[in-house]
Amino acid sequence: MTALLLVSTGAQASAAIDAIPSAAAQQTWQTKISQLAKPTKGCYTATYPDLAWQDSACATPSRNPMVPRPALPMGPRTGPRPMVVGNGDDLSAKAPSGFIFNAIGSFDNVSGVTSVSSPPNGVGAPVANAYSLQLNTDFFVSTACAASPDPNCRGWEQFIYAQDGTTGLSFIQYWLIFYSAPCPAGWFTYGIHCYRNSPFGAVVPMQPITNLANLRVSGTANPGSDSVTTFVGLTAYTIAGGNYVNAAAGWKIAEFNVFGDGGGFQANFNPGASLTVRTRINYGGTAAPICVAQGFTGETNNLSFGSPPPPATPPGPAIVFTENTTNSSTANCAFATAIGDTHQHTFSGLSYDFQASGDFVEARTGTGFEVETRKVSGAPNWPNTSINSCVGARTGSTSVVVALGPKLYVNGALTSLASGQLAVPGGVVVNRSGNTYTVVNEAGDSIRAQVNATHVDLSVGLGTWPTTVRGLLGNPNNDVTKLEAADGTVFNVPLSFNDLYNVYGKSWRVPPTATLLAPCSGQIQNGTPSRPFFANDLPQDLRQQAQAVCVRAGIHQAWLNNCTLDVAVLDARAAQAYVGAAPPVLDGNPRQ
Repeated sequence: MTALLLVSTGAQASAAIDAIPSAAAQQTWQTKISQLAKPTKGCYTATYPDLAWQDSACATPSRNPMVPRPALPMGPRTGPRPMVVGNGDDLSAKAPSGFIFNAIGSFDNVSGVTSVSSPPNGVGAPVANAYSLQLNTDFFVSTACAASPDPNCRGWEQFIYAQDGTTGLSFIQYWLIFYSAPCPAGWFTYGIHCYRNSPFGAVVPMQPITNLANLRVSGTANPGSDSVTTFVGLTAYTIAGGNYVNAAAGWKIAEFNVFGDGGGFQANFNPGASLTVRTRINYGGTAAPICVAQGFTGETNNLSFGSPPPPATPPGPAIVFTENTTNSSTANCAFATAIGDTHQHTFSGLSYDFQASGDFVEARTGTGFEVETRKVSGAPNWPNTSINSCVGARTGSTSVVVALGPKLYVNGALTSLASGQLAVPGGVVVNRSGNTYTVVNEAGDSIRAQVNATHVDLSVGLGTWPTTVRGLLGNPNNDVTKLEAADGTVFNVPLSFNDLYNVYGKSWRVPPTATLLAPCSGQIQNGTPSRPFFANDLPQDLRQQAQAVCVRAGIHQAWLNNCTLDVAVLDARAAQAYVGAAPPVLDGNPRQ
């Protein structure tokens, strides 16, 4: 046997390689087989490369529901967003036009996953390898709501692979959200909602969570028919559904993830678990999906989102994002930062230094979300640098400001929050963990303020991407090679020193009468550095010492100069802001 394993050339090796289909061939087959009509409303299986269904075992799905999130139909979720995945806090793919007729959920990468548990069928104590893979539609206008007295009634469809720890089942669950009347015949009651299952579920061999990378779920909704297909490697298990809510006429957003096995429960992964999720949609076009920071199921897992999400790669159209046990970020579709002294990293991936002082617009969207920072000079020790001393966000009529101290202000009033969550007017939620504050609005737009001893590191997340962002963290038309002044003047990167500070930067200053940072201590001190100041301008001994700190911390080469400058000007702890950070798309600083 050892000799066979060591063979690397010749006919045997060639045959072995030929027997393994390419990823592209697998994906093509999976798309074709999942959309292939089923002979009858039974259960079927197929194995690559066959494009024909064979009879397989059926079972009746559990009556226990995979519950919806707490939300008004067709609107954002209500109540505090969890700091974990699920219960409305998720990343989903929205069709740029038309309706989705097929979606596929899969995992590009699974690492460190050794265990998961949840209550089986949403009942009782957690059991190992009890979990669900859910591919969910949004809440949509449905003809099935015709008999409902509630104009808010919406249809909802879940394409599910559920496992109770011993057996797996692939089936569909249908909902009439806000039906608000006695449920129709064949439907079960859940509060003011109604739900029912597909007539059958396809039996799937039990899959330990360690095999998650080989699992994917495909949901198809056509006029007059629907189906779900669960793939285990190169084998497919499928059933035709009952098409009870006519999703083909309303499905616009697809959510996919791994959750607890029903009942609103959580799937608990082991520490160190990390997943990269891909949600692929077919809607008749080739343009990338719109990412939306919302979900629809009430089940959760104990993972949190990594920032920023990895770039999407084929197959598509798709969104791709990472979740793990080490982060504590809410869901965001795009991510920008202003950290250290101060290094700007825009939503489109441009990195550039900005060392002016005063109040500035960091991000402004067309939906009433605005983020501002107060930057103060590093004088007298470092007069050509600046740091964030105070940051704030406005959403609608609600403002939240975080300052050194740390101090929290809500609508101008000093507010106490020792830890945990605080719901404030306008559907905004503030979460504090240590000296890190996260502020999230109902649309999923957010800021994360890490309050350090000397400065505040700012991260900004957006609930929809692509979108238009203006300010120091925006790029016109999301073009990473350009920056735009408030009056619309566009500059190619890198900017001259004069354009950066006296034209572009000056245009984004906020006057004292308009700033949302009025609660911050002290007067606004407007200033401009006398010259550029980078890591190479540090005294040699200090630069070498600071760089050594960054190297020991494992900072990516692309961030080494930024990290070195921050460690020298601030302290060694500043290096932590760069740990694990993906490199920028473009360095916008002048060549040093």
